[in-house]
Amino acid sequence: MLQFILTDLLMLSLGAILYLVVRTLPRIGESAPQGERGLFERWITSEIPERADSFVKNFFHKFLRKTKIFILKMDNILTQRMKKIKPDMNGETKPDFKGITSAPEVEKNHKKEDNNS
Repeated sequence: MLQFILTDLLMLSLGAILYLVVRTLPRIGESAPQGERGLFERWITSEIPERADSFVKNFFHKFLRKTKIFILKMDNILTQRMKKIKPDMNGETKPDFKGITSAPEVEKNHKKEDNNS
């Protein structure tokens, strides 16, 4: 269904382009009356299409810039997280022991077990 819709939009846009080209071709041996211009022709010759074009360009420029910055920020975050879980040369991951502190009771229990053995 999406392919059908995209094909229809493509054909409509090509038809509009063809219509504009045919309307702007020089007319040989024919003098067109100046007072009989349709709504579409008046719209095309006005400043509205230029303003709409500049608005769309400006919008997409800002949107793509912000999207690029967001993607770069996400890349930095993922790179930092990947560095934390980077595997050793043996293929094993290094656990992060920065937050772990050794309790004195655990060390005493280990010393007693070693002495009993």
